[in-house]
Amino acid sequence: MITAGTEIIAVIGVGTMGTGIAQVASCAGHDVIFFDPDPDAMDRAVRTIRSGLRRRLDRGLMTETERVAVLSRLQPSQSLDGAARAHIVIEAIPENLEAKHELFRKLEEICAPGTVFASNTSSLSITKLASVLRDPARFLGFHFFCPAPDTMLVEVVSGRATSAETARRMGYLAGTWGKHYVHTRSTPGFIVNRVARPFYAEALRLLEERVVEPATLDAIMRESGGFKMGPLELMDLIGHDDNYAVANSVFGAHFQDPRFKPSLVQKELIDAGRLGRKSGRGFYEYSREAVRPMPEQLVPQPAPDRVVIGGGLGVASSLKTLFIEAGITVEQIDGDGRIEFDGITLAMTDGRTAAERASNENRDRLVLFDLALDYTTSERIAIATADRCGQVPLQRAAGLFQAIGKSVSAIDDAPGMIVMRTVCMLANEGADAVNQGICSVKAVDLAMRYGAGYPMGPLVWADRIGLAYVVKSLENIRRSYGEDRYRVSQLLRRKGVIGRDFYQ
Repeated sequence: MITAGTEIIAVIGVGTMGTGIAQVASCAGHDVIFFDPDPDAMDRAVRTIRSGLRRRLDRGLMTETERVAVLSRLQPSQSLDGAARAHIVIEAIPENLEAKHELFRKLEEICAPGTVFASNTSSLSITKLASVLRDPARFLGFHFFCPAPDTMLVEVVSGRATSAETARRMGYLAGTWGKHYVHTRSTPGFIVNRVARPFYAEALRLLEERVVEPATLDAIMRESGGFKMGPLELMDLIGHDDNYAVANSVFGAHFQDPRFKPSLVQKELIDAGRLGRKSGRGFYEYSREAVRPMPEQLVPQPAPDRVVIGGGLGVASSLKTLFIEAGITVEQIDGDGRIEFDGITLAMTDGRTAAERASNENRDRLVLFDLALDYTTSERIAIATADRCGQVPLQRAAGLFQAIGKSVSAIDDAPGMIVMRTVCMLANEGADAVNQGICSVKAVDLAMRYGAGYPMGPLVWADRIGLAYVVKSLENIRRSYGEDRYRVSQLLRRKGVIGRDFYQ
């Protein structure tokens, strides 16, 4: 029986992704055959791997003996025929269906019947790719994220004909390579590129509606939501042309479902040649002389001496302790989760605009605050008021949050604000993937933590907020816009109604 580390791996196509995969496999102890029809690409691959291993050596992550051994296992091939010795072939050529079909037809003639064929595609149907093979049961997706040596997730993607044994074997292999792996059924975007769409789409829509400036939006998502990067700076890093292409691919593959609708804001950036870091300018400028804009925040304001908390604050319950520690007197009474002081009402967003909620509740001096990953440690809070509220309640609410050490950013009045709206939409998309049998609850959260770098999986995050609250927020956002884009997943709705969490 072949055991981990003894399989011979062939990597076909050694651009950025193929080179990274070859390095990962060689570091895991495999002999790695690699081939690219472009000789220059082969030379670049070797140089890139040497450079990557040198950095690992310099950082103390490997010894010189290990580095030499890894390089000795790399075996450039002069032709595709070199793959004949491989037990597993991983394809990483450009995203062209016809070219991949031609490659796998040739590989089926060259390789032994038991050879596993895997594609690193991020956008093409695994079922469609496998359709040219006589034995599609041995074909699957094996989707790495860039850069492959450093990112921790692999999506193991089964097409309609992929055998359970093939999927199990490749999942085990990914684990021996030190990766977290998730099993998913072939669907447009798989898990990460599908579930992540709202992270970008809602930010772009908020810009389109002039709710907030880019630097402030990114700061709120980082410093309140706990994300490593804000969505706008991340799109600049990825490249707007690439991110927009994925958005269009997922949108088209889902038959123009409005949940995945691309953004005119992003298209305009592309039309202007502002592709992000690669072109020197996107939402931000990247020249040596460029000065990064600072997020907008309210100037320091006095804090109230006393607040009244009516009922529990749910996911924001730690605010009570923070107020007390800041020397603010807190009175606890029965209620439905509002904070009252100086004739002002402060409440966490539930998806309604401040204007709608103030009108519904007959509270002119109403201030809404946004979701935070952890109110104890988050550095920033976003707040919003209705237009008729005036500046005094906004400033007084800012003073309360500043007293507990938060920077406070005021945004325009928008349904669901920023972090709450984004997290609810991410959870909604993750729930829909589970409901359609694409993957498990655990796979969604694992994929988004280690593939997208989120601070918390969206479904466990939804559990923390409370599924009924997430459903209510989404329904309120949908009613505000009147769009199917914000429809609630049936699984999320069902669990919210019966009061069960995803992890119960």
